[in-house]
Formats: sequence, structure tokens, C-alpha cells
Amino acid sequence: MTRAWTLPILFLLCGLLVATPLMLRGSLVKGVVLLVVFLAFAWTHSPLLFPRALSHEEARRRSAEDGRPIVYWRPGCKYCIRLRARLGRAAGRLHWVDIWRDPEAAAAVRAVNDGNETVPTVFVDGRPQVNPDPARLREQLTRRA
Repeated sequence: MTRAWTLPILFLLCGLLVATPLMLRGSLVKGVVLLVVFLAFAWTHSPLLFPRALSHEEARRRSAEDGRPIVYWRPGCKYCIRLRARLGRAAGRLHWVDIWRDPEAAAAVRAVNDGNETVPTVFVDGRPQVNPDPARLREQLTRRA
């Protein structure tokens, strides 16, 4: 849990360290702009960007019921952020599992990636896809709807 928030907190602290001296020296606009930029980085690298993470078992159970893909991800992963952003609203229809919160999920990812925790790993109909093309995944979602 703490590891997921390390990078966003570092972005926030760096933003404060850079923006505060500017604001104290009278460059209020520059300071605020820099702080907003660092806040944006913190938000995009935080777990808040993603739908509520499920456990590995809960995601498998729900996927078996509704046939929706399972996405294994971790906070701070630029490829996971890219997938989430490119999926747009369709991302909410997937089951998201944070491998840093669930050791069983991390083991499932390692099992299909030669022992590596390569994310995003998406399971569609029980078949893994590592770092899939977002357009292709969105297409698979629309076929299921």
C-alpha cells in the first residue's frame, strides 16, 4: 500500500520544494503553475487514476460471471497509465488488479511472463496479453457489450 503512494508523494514534495521559493520571491503565477504541473504528475502516477482495485480472486470470479477482461497493473507504470488513458471510459468496464496490493496477482503475472512482473498484463477469456494495444482491447470490449 505504501509503495503505491511513494512516487505521487515525491512528486508533491518536489513541487512544493520548487514552487514555494518562487512564490516567496514574488513569482506567484510561476509558482502556482509549477505546483499544478507537479500535482498533475502526482495524480497520474497515483492509484486514484484507476478504477478501484479488486483482489485477484474477486476479479477472477467477476470475470467468470460477466466475461470482462482482467487488467493486472501497478501504480507508477507508464504503460499502465497509457493503457488507462487510451481506454477512456471503457476502462471502467474492466477488472483492475493492483499487483503491489495482492501477492496472488503478482504471482499470476509472473506465471505468464517468465517470472517477471510485466504490466499491464490483461487476461481476455483466460488468455494473457502483455501490454496490449488499447484500440484492440477497446474493440474486444465493444464486441462483448
